[in-house]
Amino acid sequence: MSCNVYRKPSATLRTAMLYRCVEIMLLGVLGVSTTTLSSDPPTSKPLARIGYVAANVAPAAPSFEAFRQGLQELGWIAGQNITLEWRAATGQDDLLPTLMQELIQSKIDIIVTGGPQATKAARQATKTIPIVMIGGGSDPVAAGLIASLARPGGNLTGLATAPPELLRGKQLELLKEAVPWISHVAVLWDTSANTTEFWGAIQEAARSLTVQIHRLDMADIEGLEGAFKAAQEMGAEALLIMESPLFTLHRARIADLALAHRLPSIALFKGFAEAGCLMTYGPSEVGLVRRAAAYVDKILKGAKPGDLPVELPAWFELVLNLKTAHAMGLTIPPTLLFQANEVIQ
Repeated sequence: MSCNVYRKPSATLRTAMLYRCVEIMLLGVLGVSTTTLSSDPPTSKPLARIGYVAANVAPAAPSFEAFRQGLQELGWIAGQNITLEWRAATGQDDLLPTLMQELIQSKIDIIVTGGPQATKAARQATKTIPIVMIGGGSDPVAAGLIASLARPGGNLTGLATAPPELLRGKQLELLKEAVPWISHVAVLWDTSANTTEFWGAIQEAARSLTVQIHRLDMADIEGLEGAFKAAQEMGAEALLIMESPLFTLHRARIADLALAHRLPSIALFKGFAEAGCLMTYGPSEVGLVRRAAAYVDKILKGAKPGDLPVELPAWFELVLNLKTAHAMGLTIPPTLLFQANEVIQ
């Protein structure tokens, strides 16, 4: 005759049984089975693809780095939840359509454009992929890019450039304040980038300041030396540099020629002053790029580009290069130094 003898489980076995009971209870509360946990692979969300297309600068430019940092501050980190694609036309506008098609074929989610030329190329390339423009021209409505600033419609939004009458008048005013005796100003003009509305604003500002202006038309960088020679023959005493991908790309050479011909110069973006021009006055390029990152953030979170109002620059910076002023034998008035946001020594 046999009998079953009860043996008390060991302490180790009791502990293991207790852990297993707790595990089963937790899984029951969460509605998850042990089979599901062990067999289903983890899922990951595809990275959002953002393409940045500049009309002028080369990769690793400060503007692209500012854009990357702006996104990072909003929680979008390259390699973690987004990928960043960079393209640059380096002043050759005819390359822009090809660059846009490359991005579209790579299944890009958002296109960010630097400058009006890149914006127009993106708008022509796609009517569905969201586009965020940075400095998309002084009047994107008149250019047919958007329906209105408040309700752009379509797939395009971002930041426009300040009205030309505001910028040109102030730039000529600052130039004359820096060099009070000037009466003839040459205007470096890219025939492929600048429009008649700019010229009209410059003429109006020149009349109010009793300054004569002379336009130096250029179609390519090979005409740069000839343009400065023409300025000298015209009796120009200062230089206004219009914004252009071509000029931005060759800003150091332009600054050197302006110094060699002793022409105090003013341009739009700070990079020209850093390259050696006398001064710049315009919106902060880094500020514009960071604002563009905010637009990308909203679109990635579900906003439609056509519902996001297009912004005009709200803040402008004056940058003076005292090293250039000293090389030209100029003394910058204290009142102008007081207005400067930055002085390069």
